[in-house]
Amino acid sequence: MIEQFPIVQVLNPHGELSPDREKEVSEGVARTFLRHLIRIRTFDRKAVSLQRQGRIGTYAPFEGQEASQVGSAMALHEKDWLFPTYRDHGATMTFGHPLLQILLFWKGRNEGCVPPEGKNIFTPGIPIATQLPHAVGAAYAEKRKGSDAAAIAYFGDGATSEGDFHEGLNLASVWGAPVVFFNQNNRYAISVPIHKQMKTKTIAQKALAYDIPSVRIDGNDVFAVYFETKEALERARRGEGPTLIEAVTWRYGAHTTADDPTKYRDQGESDVKRREDPIDRLQRYMEQKGWCDEEWLESIRLECAKEIDAAVADLEQYPDPDPSLIFDHVFETPTWPVLQQKERLLSHLKGGSR
Repeated sequence: MIEQFPIVQVLNPHGELSPDREKEVSEGVARTFLRHLIRIRTFDRKAVSLQRQGRIGTYAPFEGQEASQVGSAMALHEKDWLFPTYRDHGATMTFGHPLLQILLFWKGRNEGCVPPEGKNIFTPGIPIATQLPHAVGAAYAEKRKGSDAAAIAYFGDGATSEGDFHEGLNLASVWGAPVVFFNQNNRYAISVPIHKQMKTKTIAQKALAYDIPSVRIDGNDVFAVYFETKEALERARRGEGPTLIEAVTWRYGAHTTADDPTKYRDQGESDVKRREDPIDRLQRYMEQKGWCDEEWLESIRLECAKEIDAAVADLEQYPDPDPSLIFDHVFETPTWPVLQQKERLLSHLKGGSR
């Protein structure tokens, strides 16, 4: 089965581009992609630092998966729908989500769940795979309205073990919904390696059960991600239904900042995987073409750092969220048990009985 789903690659780790794609990658295109990659990695590292300093809450890093997020988000149209997980803020940043809102989300403030005006960005899915049926519903609604908008739903390899994954693919197949299921297979669902949660050799082959097309791609190759996602979205817009994309990638660090990956994997694997780094390979290609030098790269790094520092300064104008507010939307009219829970929490926060 694995031979039936070979990994599509356009830009290899040595920075060599497939000749048949040369005409589609201009200097301007390459610079735009590299800027986005540098921007989201800079943000990711800053967010980890903020969490370690206690300035935001638990954070889910994505370093190593930048190409999967940038390449796919760059393929979207302005009115498309984006359904992220808690690890896809790199994609939402690329699609136009303000940095301040993303930081507010990680600080636990409700404002962080609000997308900018005119952007169809769903609240990050914390429960695993629940956003997939939502994406199908949004895509089907666009189809019913006669628009050409499509949806993309992000999820990890662990999500394919959830019922929502199968329900989402089945509904999309039956309805011909214009949705792209974008899997970032980083080989670990928190602490469980992929070989311990599924017998199938690929995730792409799971689409066969629902009679929808699928493709397996190098998730560290920003151009392979972009071209294959763009093609899938174009099929969706033509009324040809959903597509499943498996982007094979790697997360260098922990599942979240509350996690210790050394407990379940050899971190030396990450050192090896850095040879396939999505930023390094694009930079190598551009240097060979004479499209970037250290001066230009440093200007991009400084520009990104300045933008992120400004967002952090804005973030710190907001007070810490009130934990007791978590009960405000449990029920429209709080019931007695909910009120009791709230009182116990408030007592705990004030140093009372535990």
